[in-house]
Amino acid sequence: MRANTITLAVLAAVAGLSLTACSSDGDATSQGTSSAASASASADGGSGTGAAKEGSGSGGSAQDGATVSAGKKTGGTGGKQGTNAGTGSHANDKIGKCRTDELEVKAMDNTIDGDPGGTVAVEFTNGGGRDCVMSGYAGVDLKTNAGSLSAKRTGEPASRVVLKDGESVAFGITYPINDSGGSGVRITGLVVTPPDETKSVSLGWPGAATLPVTDGSGTPVKVGPIGSAGQGG
Repeated sequence: MRANTITLAVLAAVAGLSLTACSSDGDATSQGTSSAASASASADGGSGTGAAKEGSGSGGSAQDGATVSAGKKTGGTGGKQGTNAGTGSHANDKIGKCRTDELEVKAMDNTIDGDPGGTVAVEFTNGGGRDCVMSGYAGVDLKTNAGSLSAKRTGEPASRVVLKDGESVAFGITYPINDSGGSGVRITGLVVTPPDETKSVSLGWPGAATLPVTDGSGTPVKVGPIGSAGQGG
């Protein structure tokens, strides 16, 4: 055993001298590594966040439309769905959460003929120049002539989505159609707060103009988790 150990040590020393002799002069470069700050995305909580209430600081507004770019760069390719963590190339990386200022936010009517209620899809497009992660529920508040109305979460499970730069992911807002024949509650705007964020974005409301008057027992508007709706037209 001692003879074998000495022999292996000699061979290792010779191999090290051979590698040193074969290395090129001045060609080796050092490469640093960096990682984005990780952030947990939580699916806990109730309906629309307090930061999304009317009068709170918002990332931007769209008076006549339903699209606002809250960041320095808008999404490039659009239309692409984010990928669930564990399936993409960044499955084991530490990726920071998606920030409001990095997202282009768009709302569109996504109601399908024959459905008993209306649907609005809200789309987040990553324009931050980096990959980011998003999961859980966005805060959703409707501005109405009767005050602010917070949407209630559907309770569906939420997947963690890695949103590459330029990619998009959407969620759905469902609401009852006002077929009572009355004037109903007039919707004047939409306030959206991305998951785990406090900065909101104000958008135009692309859905039906009014909601039916309720008996006050609860909100008739519901919001699905991130990834619960596809891109609309």
